[in-house]
Amino acid sequence: MRDPDAPRLPSSPGFWRSPLRGPWFTSVLGLVLLVGITVLFVTGLLSYAAYNPGLSPVNDKTPDKGILGFYLFPWPTHPHWLYRLDQGVHVTLGITLIPVLLAKLWSVVPRLFALPPARSLTHALERISLLLLVGGALFEFVTGVLNVQLDYVFPGSFYRLHFYGAWVFFAAFVAHALLKTPTALRNLRHLREESNDLVSPRPAEPTVSRRGALWFVGGGSTLLFATTVGRSFDGPLRRTALLAPHGGGDPGTGPNGFQINKTAAYAGIDAAETAEDAWRLVVTGRTGTVRLRREELLRLPLHSAALPIACVEGWSTSDQWWRGARLRDLAALVGYDDPPDLFVESLQRSGAFRKAALRADQVADPRSLLALYVNGEELSPDHGHPARIIVPAAPGVLNTKWVARMTFGDL
Repeated sequence: MRDPDAPRLPSSPGFWRSPLRGPWFTSVLGLVLLVGITVLFVTGLLSYAAYNPGLSPVNDKTPDKGILGFYLFPWPTHPHWLYRLDQGVHVTLGITLIPVLLAKLWSVVPRLFALPPARSLTHALERISLLLLVGGALFEFVTGVLNVQLDYVFPGSFYRLHFYGAWVFFAAFVAHALLKTPTALRNLRHLREESNDLVSPRPAEPTVSRRGALWFVGGGSTLLFATTVGRSFDGPLRRTALLAPHGGGDPGTGPNGFQINKTAAYAGIDAAETAEDAWRLVVTGRTGTVRLRREELLRLPLHSAALPIACVEGWSTSDQWWRGARLRDLAALVGYDDPPDLFVESLQRSGAFRKAALRADQVADPRSLLALYVNGEELSPDHGHPARIIVPAAPGVLNTKWVARMTFGDL
């Protein structure tokens, strides 16, 4: 039977009766998020920098970023697993923190309905920052998870939405952290909770302790970690990535049997265009243009490099052995002793990264190849046959497949 004296409105303090709510419980969750979200923000900014958005408009999905791009820097090629680590941490940690975030929002929900909306100017600013914090957190986590699941139901570009949303959310997060961290630390030092607006004046009978609730949240995070982290590894561990669209068995078998993103069929690649008698690589530079058949490319000095593929969705492969012509050698064919920037175009006719730009330091790296083989076998159609770019530490979308044209020069 419902208590006839029970408050009926969420704005009434007695409406929220869980005995778990309180400053200690909220403080533990808040400090976990303080560390975790800071790492998410930093790794996200680094991932954005890896695209070299200041290099060429083709790589820049947020051209009106203004001062928000103050930190951008030429993305290095050493160590070769840098992007794999950064984006793997970003995506895996983001998914792992979801139970912590939901528990934190649940623990402070009474404050979202508190009346009056503003008791003072300071209180009004705090409420506004709280709304931006909650809204920003939900927006960033939801769009991030949808992108990982390749479910692009949000309007506009994911890069633009996620980038600007991250700055709004993190600004509110920093303001909230500055206000609340000292209080959170004091709450952790005192197990006896003081009364505040999170503690119900008429609590219900407890069914679990606060520490038990924390163990439950931690168990949820551990489960999500275990079913996500395998996306960054080949072999049996990838099969534990149940929540990842790339988490199942490797596609096919043999030397080309490792993870892909877009298949040749999905990209609309016509087999007639990639046939040996039809395909030509067009290379343009200071001294003009050369057109190379595959057999002519094979007569160039070929080199090998062990490099992974790492994607913005967080999945990656282990190092694969690629073999092909060095990008800097192709630059030399069109008049460059010191390799300049490179603009690469694919046979793929649509899609955000059918064209991509690489910086001069990426072109100059001896491991940067126009790959013709992988693991001792010709590239399969899904891996970019007849030729693809492979560059150390670069996001997967910059390792252009089905290469048709390469233009060297300052971009």
